Amino acid sequence: MGYTYKDAGVDIAAGNQAVEKIKPAVAATWRPGVLGGLGGFGGLFSLDLKKYPDPVLVSGTDGVGTKLRLAFQMDKHDTIGQDAVAMCVNDVLVQGAEPLFFLDYLAVGKLVPDRIASIVGGVAEGCRLAGCALVGGETAEMPGFYAEDDYDIAGFSVGAVNRDRLIDGSAIREGDVLLGLKSSGLHSNGFSLVRKVFSEYALDHIFPELEKPLGEVLLTPTRIYVQSVLAVLEQVQIPGMVHITGGGLTENIPRVLPDGLGVEIDTTSWVVPSIFQLMQRIGNIEQGEMLQTFNMGIGFILILHSENLEQARAILTDNGEEPIVIGKVISGQEVSYR
Repeated sequence: MGYTYKDAGVDIAAGNQAVEKIKPAVAATWRPGVLGGLGGFGGLFSLDLKKYPDPVLVSGTDGVGTKLRLAFQMDKHDTIGQDAVAMCVNDVLVQGAEPLFFLDYLAVGKLVPDRIASIVGGVAEGCRLAGCALVGGETAEMPGFYAEDDYDIAGFSVGAVNRDRLIDGSAIREGDVLLGLKSSGLHSNGFSLVRKVFSEYALDHIFPELEKPLGEVLLTPTRIYVQSVLAVLEQVQIPGMVHITGGGLTENIPRVLPDGLGVEIDTTSWVVPSIFQLMQRIGNIEQGEMLQTFNMGIGFILILHSENLEQARAILTDNGEEPIVIGKVISGQEVSYR
């Protein structure tokens, strides 16, 4: 008898079993507009043209980076999917778009149905938090390319905004206020440096500053800001928004500013979470490097005209956020700190 696909390391039966296991989680992300179900060649979504009569589609794609290595080491896979969703939907949100649907791509060395169900369960939870539907995805078993217990995950989201509500930063003006929303920790950026700093510590080590095992703190999933920010957008004009991802505060804020404008950040206006302080101390990392690599406790920023500040702050507070005024827009071309 000749070779089979299973002999080569690809188990079709395990793949089918994984699909059955993830169906309930995927179904829980249903929202109006979704057509069809899991298993088709493409995910179907019907755009509501009454809500979006002049729609602009906004798309974003991303992965999780080397944070995955910590998930492998801890054999904990139920939150990494939320990271993948968050990195995409928060980017889409920056331009004022409501994330509508998400698709994931999962490549594995060996397909273990329970592990797949755990990973995709995290993706589904991220979609639920963002109010978007998980309309499809792909799981590829690639023996000999990935180690047996390794995998990679990436995805993309598509959102919609009416053309006259598209946010491109052009309405930002000198004197506008930066209103920061807290991060849950490191989110999903800078983990090559994070892993280097903590390379000599076991992931079950408990630092007094953290009060939890190191690995648990590092794997805290990325926050999703969609629902609270959309609530503001319903009532308040927002000239610009920023998702603090790779490049930290220093690199991301200028991406939305018009020529001739910069920002001044008051770094004393919020308490930097302990994980950043600990990492900076252990790694002897310069402050500028920290600000250019990590979110430092601020994961998302709304740039507002001063007259709209209090209304926006009240809406965010009602939606569970703790907004903090962290700076202002100034004349210039740089991000300065004080």
